[in-house]
Amino acid sequence: MNSTDSAIQSKPLPAVVVMGVSGCGKSSVAAEAAALLGWTLHEGDAYHSPESVAKMRAGHPLTDEDRAGWLDRLAGLLAHAVHPSDAAGQGGIVLTCSALRRRYRDHLRAAAPGLRFAFLELDYDEALARVSHRPGHFFSPTLVANQFATLESPRGEGGVLALDATRPIRDLGGAIARWMHGGSGAVAAAPSPHPPPPPGAPSVPAPSGDSA
Repeated sequence: MNSTDSAIQSKPLPAVVVMGVSGCGKSSVAAEAAALLGWTLHEGDAYHSPESVAKMRAGHPLTDEDRAGWLDRLAGLLAHAVHPSDAAGQGGIVLTCSALRRRYRDHLRAAAPGLRFAFLELDYDEALARVSHRPGHFFSPTLVANQFATLESPRGEGGVLALDATRPIRDLGGAIARWMHGGSGAVAAAPSPHPPPPPGAPSVPAPSGDSA
């Protein structure tokens, strides 16, 4: 392998998924990162089926079957980033997606090998407070506890940057952009994982970014 081939293979895939539970700020942070990177922003919510949106609006959590088509659509979107000609045409992709389970993330990785995830960590109380003050969004607040119960932390997986979601949006977007450009992104790294909500957490009138 010559030096040019080596440089191409070591260059990060021009695609990153901004992930985390509902209320962690995926949309705002992803928009900031996309602007800094000069990449295209895609909202994962926009790829849900009407039936799934109706379920979430009614306060019913999605099943793996509900998510299957959604994940396939997101995987197809990300697959274009694998091809240099496509990536060069749009400059890269920043996608918002909760990606709560390891197998969901692996499904996306299979479509775009080398895909990176920026994990916005937030505790239950803060997520609930944020979602409760988010008017007009289809995600029912009653599903926040379910999100934490479903979440399988990506810490320890390759290609993951864990960030403290309580940091300013500008800092978080900048950390992701630096990371994608080859930096550490450590300035806004979360100090430790947040614990799940306590058993029997109340369903307060309860849920930014992708929701399922």
